[in-house]
Amino acid sequence: MKNILAILLIANFALAGCNTIQGIGKDVEKLGEKVQEAGKK
Repeated sequence: MKNILAILLIANFALAGCNTIQGIGKDVEKLGEKVQEAGKK
C-alpha cells in the first residue's frame, strides 16, 4: 500500500510538470504500468 501511495505522489509531481495534453497522456500511461507492476508483487 505504501508503494502505491509513493507512486501516486511521484506521479502527482510529474503531472504538475506537464505542459501538453500528450505529455499528460504519456504520464498517465506510465503511472498505470507502475500500478500494474506493484499489483503483481
